[in-house]
Amino acid sequence: MSLGTRIIAFLWDYVIIAGYLLLLVGLSFLIRPWLVPLFTTSALLAEITGFIFITLPVYLYFAICECSKSHATWGKRKMGIVVSGIRSQSIGLGSSLFRSALKFLPWELAHFMIWHMVIPSGYPDSIIYVLLATVYGLILFYLISPLWSKNKQTIYDVIAGTVIRYKE
Repeated sequence: MSLGTRIIAFLWDYVIIAGYLLLLVGLSFLIRPWLVPLFTTSALLAEITGFIFITLPVYLYFAICECSKSHATWGKRKMGIVVSGIRSQSIGLGSSLFRSALKFLPWELAHFMIWHMVIPSGYPDSIIYVLLATVYGLILFYLISPLWSKNKQTIYDVIAGTVIRYKE
């Protein structure tokens, strides 16, 4: 399994994510007066609101699809790959939720950092910059970790006990 196959599968999934984000943008014009305070009052409130509206639905899309009967998101199905346990067994919802949480950790950490840069929160700049470096480091580590793994696993797959393989 090549890293390219996984990236293309994610790009296909990103079509769904982008569609969802476009829907949110359209909806935001209708409920703007209600949304503005949620994104301007405090960094923590903005982070929680962003998590609920953006990260959580995407996270659940991946977690639920990958523990379903197809063991794959739409993008993974298009590329003929599935998520399974190390011994090709199905993964349950708990494992899938854990895997997805690890997978999207850099994404959510980036959101946290950005909101604390945009809305002053009292965190020193040094912490924000360390978090920024951590995000980039995690993303790089996630991308290159399959190159060193016997089963082409990302570090989050190794920790979660999962593997991406071609559908049988």
